[in-house]
Amino acid sequence: MNGITIALSKGRIFAETLPLLASAGIVPHEDPETSRRLIIPTNVADVRVVIVRASDAPTYVQYGAADLGVAGRDILLEHGSEGLYQPIDLRIACCRMMVAAPLGFDYQTAVRQGARLRVASKYVNIAREHFAAKGVHVDLIKLYGSMELAPLAGLADAIVDLVSTGSTLKANNLVAVEHIMDISSRLIVNQAALKIKRERLMPILAALASVVKQ
Repeated sequence: MNGITIALSKGRIFAETLPLLASAGIVPHEDPETSRRLIIPTNVADVRVVIVRASDAPTYVQYGAADLGVAGRDILLEHGSEGLYQPIDLRIACCRMMVAAPLGFDYQTAVRQGARLRVASKYVNIAREHFAAKGVHVDLIKLYGSMELAPLAGLADAIVDLVSTGSTLKANNLVAVEHIMDISSRLIVNQAALKIKRERLMPILAALASVVKQ
C-alpha cells in the first residue's frame, strides 16, 4: 500500500492521540470503542488507522505493516524497539512505573537486609533491570492479569506495575514504595517507510512535533 497506515490501540492512547492527529489534518471516521472495524479510514484518502493491541503496536511498525504508531515507553522497553525510529515523545498517556507492596510491609528494611523478594509483574524485563541495578535479589513472577491480586493472595511480596492515580492500589491495601521511571507514549516510525514515504510522512511528523512543543 502506497498510503500511510497508523497503528493505534484502543482506549486512552487512541483518545489522546486524536487531537494530535487532528493537528496534522487527520481525523478517523469511526471510534474503535463503538466500531467493530479493525481498519478505520480517515478523512484523508490515503491514510488509515489500524487498531491493534497496545503491546503489538511496535511489532506492526517494525515489520512494516504500519508506517507509524504510538506506543508507551513501557512497551518499547519491555518488548524491544529494534528497527524503530522514535522521533517524538508525545507526552500522552502519562503514568509511572512503580514498585508497590502491601500496606504494613516494610519494603525498605527487607531490601536493606538483603531479603530475597518475590515480585510479580507483566514487565519482567524492566523489573529485572531495576532490581539488578540496585543489587536486590528477586524472584520474578510473570503475570498477565491484575497485579494487585498477587500480594493479596500470597503469591508475591511486591509488584511492579504502572500507576496512574494510585486509586487501584489504595482499594487493594497496597502502597507505592519505589519509583522506577516515568512513562509516556512515543511516536514510532518504520525506518524503511521514513525513506520511501518521506515526502508524505515528514509533514505529519512536523505537525505532531509542533503541537507537542506548545
